[in-house]
Amino acid sequence: MGIKLLEMLASKGPTFTTAEARKTWGTNDGVTRVLVSRLAKSGWIERLEKGKYMIIPLGAEKGKFTLHEFVLGSLLVQPYAIAYWSALHHHGLTDQIPATVFVQTTARTRRRDHLVTGLHFWVVRISGRKFFGEKRERLEGKEVFITDPEKTVIDCLDKVRYSGGLVDVGLAVQTGKLDTGKLTDYAVRNGSSAVLRRLGYLCRFAGIEIPRPKPVSGSYIPLDPTIPWVGKKDPKWRVIINMDIRELEGKQ
Repeated sequence: MGIKLLEMLASKGPTFTTAEARKTWGTNDGVTRVLVSRLAKSGWIERLEKGKYMIIPLGAEKGKFTLHEFVLGSLLVQPYAIAYWSALHHHGLTDQIPATVFVQTTARTRRRDHLVTGLHFWVVRISGRKFFGEKRERLEGKEVFITDPEKTVIDCLDKVRYSGGLVDVGLAVQTGKLDTGKLTDYAVRNGSSAVLRRLGYLCRFAGIEIPRPKPVSGSYIPLDPTIPWVGKKDPKWRVIINMDIRELEGKQ
């Protein structure tokens, strides 16, 4: 009986919720909870969070098997997209490996911080107008939404504290792998003058010209808002260069 129930769930993907199990099996709430509990005690599934489970493949040892972290992140909130530093690394735009998986959403959520199978996840809520530019990728039998390379850069400029460092974001712009038109369109669509100004300043090292926002505010904004606002000022983009940009300059 257990194997049959498991096969019914596995045909839909490597993870499931209690609600999905109830629908798949055609059982009521009480029976579903009992069946799920038995599968967990038998070592065939593992609880990720309340009401969310992972199927353990045959031959794998419970407690030692886990899914791709992006698949696990997709279970935390809806709608979602894997974003920021996590997406930057996924797209090969930084060599730094984040210790946290960043998940972007428009939904209200009680918890930002999640620990699932020993992995740390951080959920970032944004406004609906900033939620775009995600692409589908198939990982370990499940479709996962990840921000595309250009949207990832724009998101990192919008919320620098989740970027892994602006030097890496600047180097990503210089790789030549990004669609400059899309990058500019996304920056405008984001709606933040600060994002467009940070992008404009970083683009200069790649020889990319983008339009300045009009009118440009009379006040200066920090290139990196996570550190003290002290440094030289760039009059064109009206940013305070408060970070070490020598690595960017060396790539020119």
